[in-house]
Amino acid sequence: MINTHASQTLPLYDIFIIGGGVNGCGIARDAAGRGLSVALAEKDDLAQGTSSASTKLFHGGLRYLEFYQFSLVRQALKEREVLLHNMPHISWPMRFVLPHVKGIRPAWLVRLGLFIYDHLGGRKLLPATRTLKLRHHVIGQALKPNYNIAFEYSDCWVQDARLVALNAQDAAALSAHIMTRAQVVNAVTKSGLWHITLLDSITKQQRTVSAKTIINASGPWINQVIEDNLGTQSEHKIRLVRGSHIVVKRLFEHDRAYFFQSSDQRIAFAIPYEEDYTLIGTTDQDHPNAPETAVCSATESDYLLALANEYFAQPITHADIVWTYSGVRPLFDDGASKASEATRDYVVSLNQTLGAPLINIFGGKITTYRKLAETALKPIKEFLPHMGKAWTDHAPLPGGNFLIQDKPQLQEKLERDYVFLTPAWAKRLINTYGTNATVILNRAQHLQDLGIDFGHTLTQAEVTWLRQYEFAMTAEDILWRRTKLGLKFSAQQSHALGEWLNQRA
Repeated sequence: MINTHASQTLPLYDIFIIGGGVNGCGIARDAAGRGLSVALAEKDDLAQGTSSASTKLFHGGLRYLEFYQFSLVRQALKEREVLLHNMPHISWPMRFVLPHVKGIRPAWLVRLGLFIYDHLGGRKLLPATRTLKLRHHVIGQALKPNYNIAFEYSDCWVQDARLVALNAQDAAALSAHIMTRAQVVNAVTKSGLWHITLLDSITKQQRTVSAKTIINASGPWINQVIEDNLGTQSEHKIRLVRGSHIVVKRLFEHDRAYFFQSSDQRIAFAIPYEEDYTLIGTTDQDHPNAPETAVCSATESDYLLALANEYFAQPITHADIVWTYSGVRPLFDDGASKASEATRDYVVSLNQTLGAPLINIFGGKITTYRKLAETALKPIKEFLPHMGKAWTDHAPLPGGNFLIQDKPQLQEKLERDYVFLTPAWAKRLINTYGTNATVILNRAQHLQDLGIDFGHTLTQAEVTWLRQYEFAMTAEDILWRRTKLGLKFSAQQSHALGEWLNQRA
């Protein structure tokens, strides 16, 4: 919430960040840890846009090798293991099964690509590629019998919206001022400083703060912010590409994901999701409309179902879909003829012509968000000479201060210490909060000690934590971004949670 009390002297920050997605929150955390004073404004909830609508992977981008984006893939592969080490609670290794299809890509080309993928980024934690004979392997049981050979390789799963919330939580712990539901109305320069007017979307009151530098990390809204709120012209174009996903009832019992190729050279994943479901996506469609209008169209869900049904033995239909989501990726426009071929690399642009420094962030992908944050801070070192050194490469996110191989023992200890927890509940808490699960549960000896039971293991103690430390304000924030319990909550349960939150707003 914005403090709306007027002040004679405007609050002054070293850096003011526009946008509460993964890039904005990653930059806020990095900058605050370097001793800079930081404020961040997000017009909605954290990760409400693109950053909660990804395919939820830390990956190098195997298919980008086809477009010769070796540098991007190398950086992403290196980051993959850095991030896995720093957030073992919300990210974990996953094996991907790529069935070989004659006539799409020859086997030798796939093997070559996977060999490069294994060795390009200095893989240490993750196992190498291997070949599977599907007819004699449990992995092949869910597939049609005409698929004989598959290649199994490694990448990582991540809870994307939680990644954003934890970066914001850590930034706030380092004294950054994180403001949600705070829209930038305009920003002008006076005497070498930015003066930024903010609108509180709840109280409808305005306030003004000042900053030495602005970093515009507004994602798909970047050019709109540049032109409408900063009063200048964008130096680069972005390409808005819609990625849609469907979630269906669980299609297979094992823990591997599938990588499916289509005859039109596009790809999709089928991934174990939230224990009881399978996530299928993504699409790559140019999105000519406002980013907030993105929804999974009937054409896109038809496409994903058709592609999945080319592979799975048991047909799936629209009746199996329990949820769809869609997000708009703000890709740097490199002139590619197809949306699927547009670069996922990022561009950090410094504008010094406005009277105070402005950094604009174009493009990017979730796997390289931490490196993007470091890159974004480099050009403003000369304006902020007291900035400290980069530090996030070996710094765990909140709750991630344990080794990934110790995760099963962490869950077992939680079950021993809190005997009322079921194994599934304990697993969810560890995968969501890591070592902070014990802080949330505190000294509880019985379920009743955790307060109101909102359903599906969500208790008042957890909701209070999310409000206090993770900036959650509404039932939607909690059920669809801080957790994915919205998949299980009934409309009545969601309403009851919302009413309880409203009473404490």
